[in-house]
This record gives sequence, C-alpha cells and structure tokens, in this order.
Amino acid sequence: MKSDHINRRMSTESHSDVASIMRHNIDDYISAYGPLPLKHQKIVRHVTACRTEAMGGHHYVCDSCGDSRVSYNSCRDRHCPQCQGLARAHWVARRSEELLPVGYFHVVFTMPHELNAFAIRNKQQIYDILFRSVSETLVELGRNPRWLGGQIGAIAVLHTWGQNLLEHPHVHCIVPGGGIRNDQKKWVSFGDKYLFPIDVMSALFRGKFLCYFKNAVQGGDINFCGLLKEYENQEVFKELINALYAKKWVVYAKEPFADAQCVVKYLGRYTHRIAISNQRIIQEKDQQVSFRWKDYADNNKCKVMTITGVEFLRRFFLHVLPDKYTRIRYVGFLSNSTKNKRLEQALMLLKVKSEKKRMKALKKVAELFEHLFGIDITKCHQCATGHYRLPALPAQVASGYT
Repeated sequence: MKSDHINRRMSTESHSDVASIMRHNIDDYISAYGPLPLKHQKIVRHVTACRTEAMGGHHYVCDSCGDSRVSYNSCRDRHCPQCQGLARAHWVARRSEELLPVGYFHVVFTMPHELNAFAIRNKQQIYDILFRSVSETLVELGRNPRWLGGQIGAIAVLHTWGQNLLEHPHVHCIVPGGGIRNDQKKWVSFGDKYLFPIDVMSALFRGKFLCYFKNAVQGGDINFCGLLKEYENQEVFKELINALYAKKWVVYAKEPFADAQCVVKYLGRYTHRIAISNQRIIQEKDQQVSFRWKDYADNNKCKVMTITGVEFLRRFFLHVLPDKYTRIRYVGFLSNSTKNKRLEQALMLLKVKSEKKRMKALKKVAELFEHLFGIDITKCHQCATGHYRLPALPAQVASGYT
C-alpha cells in the first residue's frame, strides 16, 4: 500500500474525529442495533486503522533543518474522512483537462423527504432512479430548441446526507454553459444568468422520477420492509404518489462560476466528500459528540449539534454506499461513451486548444496539490523553509538493490 500525502496531523495532541468516535462507541452501537454487516465491519477496520502504525508508513526528513516525521499509510476507503485528498487531486486534475472556456452552472436536484425511507432500504434502486431522472431532465431540456437546441454535458455527484447527518439524497450538477447544436455544426450558449427555468426543471424532474419509481414498484424492484410495509396497501401508496405529484420538487440553480479556477475549486470541494469531515467535529466527551452544522432552514446559521456517540454512528452508517456504486457520473457530451469525440468537437467549435499535455505532466502528488489547491504538502512544519524528503538509502543497503 502506497503512502498518501504527508500527514497533516503530526502532533501527539488528542483530537476528536470519526475514527476515535468509532473506537469508543462501536461496542455500544452493536449492543443497540445488533451485529454489523460485513460491509460496515470493513469500514470500521479501515477507518480506525487509517494513518496509524497498523497501516505502516514512511519516514521523512526535512532537507533544511533535519526535522524528522513519519507519514503513516492511508486505508483508501471511500467512506474514510482522511482518505479523500489524493483521490480528489487526481480526479480534479483529470477534469481540469476537460474544462471548456465557457461559464459553468451549479444545479442541485433534491428528492422530497417523503422518499427518504425508500432510499434507505432500497439504496441502489432509488439512487439509480435519481441519477436517471436528473440526467434525462438536463439532456431533454437541452435538446429542446426553445431552451437551447443542442447536446449539453454535465458532471453529476450524489450526496446522501444533510448537514445534520440525516438522510437527504440529492445530486449536485456542474453544467457547461452551452452545448453542441443539434445539427453538430455550431456551439450554442445559454444566457448569462440562468440555465433552464426552475419551474420547468422541477416539473420535468418530478414527472420522470415518479414514473420510474412507480415502474420499479410495479416490477417488484422496491422492497417494502420495516416502516414501508404500509405502502403494500394500494390505496396508501396511491395517496403517497398523489401527494408527491402535488408537491413542488426542489431544484436549486446558481449563476455561472466566475472562471475555470472556480469550477476546479468547486469540484475539489464537493466530489469526494463523505457525510462529515473531521474538521466539523468539535469534541467527543462522556459518550456525546458535538459537531458544527449549517441550518439551512434558519438562514444558513452555523450551529452546534450534540448527540450520543451511538446516534452519531447510526447516522454515519446511513450513508454507506452499495458495493462498487458509482456516485460521480457524466451526462451528455461528457458521458464516458462519447466524451473523447464530443469534447474534441466542442473545443473545435469553440476554436480553442486542449491543455491535456500540461496537466498530464503533473504526475507527483505534491505537484498536483500545489497546482490545484495551492498547498505545498511537503513544506517542513518546523522551519517552514525546507521540505520533507525520503532519506537516501545507505550505500551498503542501496547496493543490495542493484
């Protein structure tokens, strides 16, 4: 297992994080909710061992002052809050190669809370319906000459949580401000301030989702277990569907990003998130966990929430994804099946050249972090002038490898 970047937490001071909360509360969680599924057992093993002696590591020495540090290896589990930095850097570097010289929109599609119970018990089925409804909504509206008249692209990222760690499935989309015209001969652009009308996106998204949802229920793909048992009654289920059709579904759209660098920063911030970062955790004391959260229902006020360690773990485990589930997907001319061809076509129509060669030259982790995020992860924590390096092998040891 290769080392992740040099650990940013080198001090021996105690701190509260997801790993420590797991260590201190997992037994109580099992007592309350029963044995862990194998998937959850694996996550607990990984997260609690991540960047500890159990994972092994590398010894680094500052090339200026000689300060010595150990960087322990990471677990690389996608549910671990410490392991997203390297994956994020590589992913953002690849996406940076594909940026177009146009404005980019940020759009968020949210499921109504009435469907949260279905999502928890049918994760793959509901998330697939959510992705399909979002992508078809964007593509269909893009092709419509009334709104654009071309093939658009989008990057769609699934988030399943709210700030309070409870279930809140929604999809963040980054959409280039235009598309390849339907006749393939020209690039057509959106207006400066908006993508599609919110009401139009909301209504189409709602219709597509509920159509696919009803089909999945009729086909037996949705499991009515636990609290969902009542919906086995056709009349009760019909009342739910009618209520969902009558409701306005939430679609949120921002004005375009200022420039390409803003897009890169956004991608790095949103794509490789998990339900909560260690930075949001304030303290863990007396089997209680306090963390920061933003209350969107109260003018986005920043607040502190305190819950038991067992409840914290319950909420954390709500967001474990199905095995091998892809939560970052590509739409329209950015879809994997046509991206190479369509991106080149878009660049040609926009009369610009690709910057792939420049980005591909940034292979080292340290170079990626500095180029994309302005962070020098090798800088010495002691003298702030030197850089941590792997010490050279002694001659007698090095000769053994020749």
